[in-house]
This record gives sequence, C-alpha cells and structure tokens, in this order.
Amino acid sequence: MRASFHNRLAAAAGVLALACAALAPATLAADVIDIGYLDQAALANVPAFAGASRQLQGFKASLDQQFAERMRAARDQPEQARIAAEFQDKLAVKQRAVLGPLFARAQVAIASIASSKNLSVVVDKRIVVVGGQDITKNVIDLLSGPSAPIPPVSTPPPSSVGFVDQAQIDQVPKIKSANDDFTKFQAEQQQQAEQKLRTAKSDLERQQILKDYQQALADKQKQTIAPLVDRTRDAIADVAKKKGLLLVIDRSNLIFGGTDITSDVTSELK
Repeated sequence: MRASFHNRLAAAAGVLALACAALAPATLAADVIDIGYLDQAALANVPAFAGASRQLQGFKASLDQQFAERMRAARDQPEQARIAAEFQDKLAVKQRAVLGPLFARAQVAIASIASSKNLSVVVDKRIVVVGGQDITKNVIDLLSGPSAPIPPVSTPPPSSVGFVDQAQIDQVPKIKSANDDFTKFQAEQQQQAEQKLRTAKSDLERQQILKDYQQALADKQKQTIAPLVDRTRDAIADVAKKKGLLLVIDRSNLIFGGTDITSDVTSELK
C-alpha cells in the first residue's frame, strides 16, 4: 500500500514537465516538403548497433554484480552515494566509448541522405502524423554498407523549421526561479502528505490526502508555471513570425538541420 502511494505521489509531480512539454508541437505541417523523418528505434536493427547493445548489456551485468558487492560492504549512506555515482560514471564512460563512434557515423549517414534529397531538416518520426519523407531505410542501408558514409559537401539549406533548446530556456532567471520554487514546494507538499499517510486510519482518508496533495500542486502550477509557459509560447511565436518559420519544434525531436532560435527566444524572455 505504501509503495503504491509513493508512486502516485511521484506521478502527480509530473505536472511541471507536462507544462513545459506543451511548448512542443505534436505534428508537423503537411505542406512543408523539405522535411525528412527518421525512425530512430529502427536503427537498433543495424548490425553495428545491435552488437553494441549486446556489448553494453554484458558490461552492465558485470557492473551490476560489482555494484551489489560494493554496496553490501558500504558503511553508511554517504559511502553508498559515492559508490552509486562511481558506477554511474563507469557506465556512462562505457556508453560513450561504445556508442559515440556509432552515433557519429549515423549522423554522417543522415546528413548524406538529407543532402541527396535536398532536405533542410530531419526530425524524429514520433512527432510526424502526416507529410514529410521517410529516410529510415536509406539511412539503414547506408549504415549497413561495407564502407563508411561520406559527409556531404554542402551545408543544409535554410530551413523553415525552427527549434528551441528547452534546457537553455529553463535557465532564463525568471523561469529557473519559478521551476526551483515549484520543485521546493512539491518536495514540501510530498513530505507533508507522506507524514499524513503514515497516520491515516482508512483508505478513504488516504485518498483525500492524495487528492489534497494533487490539488495543491495543480494550484501552484497554475499560479507560477502556467503564466511562464504562455509567455514562452508567445515569445517563440513572435520569433518564428519574424524569421518566417512555418513551425518550431523542441530540440529533442530534431535530428538534423533546422533553424536554432533559442537565443532569440531567451533574449525576449529576459
């Protein structure tokens, strides 16, 4: 019962992430003809990527065993935290060593295909509902070939698709302050809710505690986060209009090309 409530409390805190995600469009305009899209999940079937995945799985299995042994011998929580950080670093280093060259090769392949098809931008397939050119098979064929992909000679043409880096926008002082304030508020509310749950005498009382917690988060989000989401959306729309962009996506959905308007947006928000 307790674990269940912990999970539901954590899920309720996702309101901030959802508010920020509202800045990214769900679909791409059908009339943009210089857009390509790629199913990144399909790249896992490329032999080199599949081999890298097996290699990482084997490394992680060995690492997990070592981690468990070290944690059993740890004397206190600070030491456990140091061990956890150490092993996370080891895994990250191995991932960069194994996957880094493959990702670099894939990026060259994507750029080569995009250039051959006169595409100004390539996005993740997940955000495309209609329109665009699917270049997944082309990229896989090029990556599966005997020789390394050759980088294109020309740079991507100017794109009517813009993108913003949400991580940079989150560092704008007023937005960072609001995010920090919400995070602190959420932690305080969760602690209070957990304390109440420990002394609750019935499921009905526990449900009311959770409901009150969720409502407190929703009210705080509406007060501090929602106005900034609207302001950020307006700033993105203003910059996009000035630059003649047809649409703007989040950087996380961009694979190649595009017009970066992050600095223009952050300037308007300061």
